Amino acid sequence: MRVTLLSTYQSFGGAAVAATRLHRALQKYPTSLAAQPNEVVESTMLIGTPNRLDTHKPAPGVSFLANNFLAEQTAFGRFVAERLAFLPYERDPSVRFQFSPARFGAGLTFHPAIQQTDVIHLHWINFGFLSLNGLRALIDLGKPIVWTLHDQWTFTGGCHYTHGCPNFQTHCHHCPYLKKPGAQDLSYQIFEKKLRLFADSNIHFVSPSHWLADEGRSSTLLGNSPFTVIPNTVDQNLYRPIDRTEAANRFDLPDTGKPRLLFGSANITDTRKGFRYFAEALTLLHQQHPALTPEVLVFGKGRSYLLNELPYPVRHLGLLTTEDDIVAAYNAADALVVPSLEDNLPNTVVEAMACGTPVVGFRTGGIPEMIDHETNGYLADVGSAQQLADGLAFILTHAHSNTLRQNARQSAEASFSEDVVARQHVELYSQLVKLGVRSC
Repeated sequence: MRVTLLSTYQSFGGAAVAATRLHRALQKYPTSLAAQPNEVVESTMLIGTPNRLDTHKPAPGVSFLANNFLAEQTAFGRFVAERLAFLPYERDPSVRFQFSPARFGAGLTFHPAIQQTDVIHLHWINFGFLSLNGLRALIDLGKPIVWTLHDQWTFTGGCHYTHGCPNFQTHCHHCPYLKKPGAQDLSYQIFEKKLRLFADSNIHFVSPSHWLADEGRSSTLLGNSPFTVIPNTVDQNLYRPIDRTEAANRFDLPDTGKPRLLFGSANITDTRKGFRYFAEALTLLHQQHPALTPEVLVFGKGRSYLLNELPYPVRHLGLLTTEDDIVAAYNAADALVVPSLEDNLPNTVVEAMACGTPVVGFRTGGIPEMIDHETNGYLADVGSAQQLADGLAFILTHAHSNTLRQNARQSAEASFSEDVVARQHVELYSQLVKLGVRSC
């Protein structure tokens, strides 16, 4: 059984990382675990463009649609055209990359990876990789299509996260992302196109979290569509507990004996990632637990002005580009802090737990599905800096910190290992292929 995964990028962004990890897991999926011959999977991954921040070379079984200079320039032109299409409508520059009209994209129907596959598996396909017309062309091929949702875009009028707007449950309009919201604004027009797109599609939707699946089911666009919840995976031979002193030495962290709290994001200034709540929680921790003197480790792009106001010493690790560095960062920390206001199933939580690092986060999106409160981490109500501070104190004063770390690792092994997640995907692919054969 041949499966082709489609993703705009290979390793730039959480969705791309999750898709690439699934591809690797499918390639490793042992033939011995296949219950039937049609469960032996040949996985191919087709990437839209090698983004300049996408520093990884093509992995085995991965090919770039933009595979030469001219193709790269064409792909970049589609990206620019897609952004320019939204420019006249955007409320302000802060939402520029949070809304995708999907007007421009590549034609994929004649690509060998599409022609020869049995199942098409879509992941994050925005920023000029696939347009709504391109999606229609793939649907018209009649092949089984699986679409893993990495945010809410698929069932909205264009935004990737709704920030609490409920319009997607009925019909998008008066969109808060737009300069001139109206009854038939851009979000309304895109929503109408998606209504026609999904009306007779053969798409089976996968969500890494029950939260996102429930959001999709509550929408007008996907309310009658089939959903399966399958979490993201991580290679637990790579993301694993290592010697913590060696991990700290990798970043030249001095042996002060103080605990360390880790915050990481692709862009720490992204308001959705909630860094300001972490900063508030640290201030409260300092006031309420003066005996606790943790160090703060931060990785990711950008530097928040709030870093200078934290009551504890801060070490900025920068943008970590190798998996060995990321593994070391998790192992050097006593806890990962994830104060996201909206999130699906963050890779950082999966990675940290696989490394045996407990996680403190807000009770939002798919995060409560990953953290067992006071067992492998701590859950706080969304937006409550006080509860977040309580969670930090819980971790830093826990009498059996090694038990927390063991629980975190065991949770990752049970839910996010490559064999577990690959098997669930293979079973889904096999069912869809069988249904396709019966309908012919």
